[in-house]
Formats: sequence, structure tokens, C-alpha cells
Amino acid sequence: MESEGPQALTDAELLAILLRVGTQGINAVELGQLLLKKFGSLAGIQRAPISELTKLPGIGHTKAVQVKAAVELGNRLSREARKEKKVITKPEDAIDLVGYELRGLEQEELWVVLLDTRNNWVGTDRLYKGSLTSSSVRVGELFKTAIRLPARSIILFHNHPSMDPSESPEDVALTRAAVQAGKLVDVEVLDHIIIAGGEHTSIRRKHPDLWLS
Repeated sequence: MESEGPQALTDAELLAILLRVGTQGINAVELGQLLLKKFGSLAGIQRAPISELTKLPGIGHTKAVQVKAAVELGNRLSREARKEKKVITKPEDAIDLVGYELRGLEQEELWVVLLDTRNNWVGTDRLYKGSLTSSSVRVGELFKTAIRLPARSIILFHNHPSMDPSESPEDVALTRAAVQAGKLVDVEVLDHIIIAGGEHTSIRRKHPDLWLS
């Protein structure tokens, strides 16, 4: 790592540096490989609670905490870098802003990304946790911060821990209600984006008719 830089190391080798030592019959790199195999990826490790990490032989509480802390530091560094680029011109720009964190959540959450008149990012509201439907979400809450700031437009985000980015009828109904409410309070809903692992769905791209009614 010192001679070639951290980019030259595999994910398992970077984990090995955190783990320091392996366990009986397994060295630290092999233990890192087992972690990745068990949880699928670094994103899987990010989502896993500490109690799940410690179920793997050779991963005690201290090692689990060290790994989770390192992943969170990476998350925060990535977040800082993304927020330096604040202009949102397409769905992928907004995904760069909040997608990493949403992918790591174990439960479904609804977030609102707030933009000014020039589509600059001005804030993010984490509003709802749990199953989302047009009846369970108070649509007025989506605009509360936007009106207070004020923000000119918003983008809705939620995640699917199931890793299926397909929109449900409830997702479409919630989007329709939000778009109509936005017209009443003069805050445009630019999109509703579903994040599922490395995939995403833009409801605006799939259902442009919701913005025409």
C-alpha cells in the first residue's frame, strides 16, 4: 500500500489491513474474502449490523466495529465529494448525491432532495422510514422544508432493500399525489427515483404522463 497506493489493493486486502490478523487456518486477506463472500460486497458490509458481522468466525466485536467505522468514513468522504458538485441537471446527478447512503439502508426510507431556482442542491430531508404508500405518507410533509427555505423544486427518493428497482402501484400513486400538490404550493416535483442496490428507476422517465395531468 505504501509503495503502490491504496488503489493497487483489492477490497479483501484493504479489509485485511483493518482486520490485522486472521483466525485459525485463515490469514487476514482470506478473512477479508470471507467477509465479502458472506455479505456480497462492500455495500453489503455497509448494510450489515455489527451483530451479523460477528457471526463470522474470526470477526470479534472489535474487528466488526473497526470495519464498520472504516466503511462509514468512506461514506462520509464520498458524501463530502458529492456535495461539492451541487448542480443537478439529470437524475444521475441527484443519485450521485444520495444514492450511496440509500443503498446502505436496511429499511425503506423516503428522502426529499431540495433544489433552488438554479437547480443547486440546498438540502436533503429524511422524512419517512418503513413501507411507503400514498396513504401512509402525508404529502404536505414533502414540501414543508421546501416552503420554509424556500426551495424551487424537489426530487423524491426512496430505496428498495429488496434490490428490485421496479416501481409499485403505490409508488406511482404517491408520485401522482406529490406532483399535484407541488403545483398548488409552487414547488415543482422534478422526479421520484427508486434506488435498489446498483440499479435505479426514474418514475418520471417511465411515467411522464404523471407530469402532464
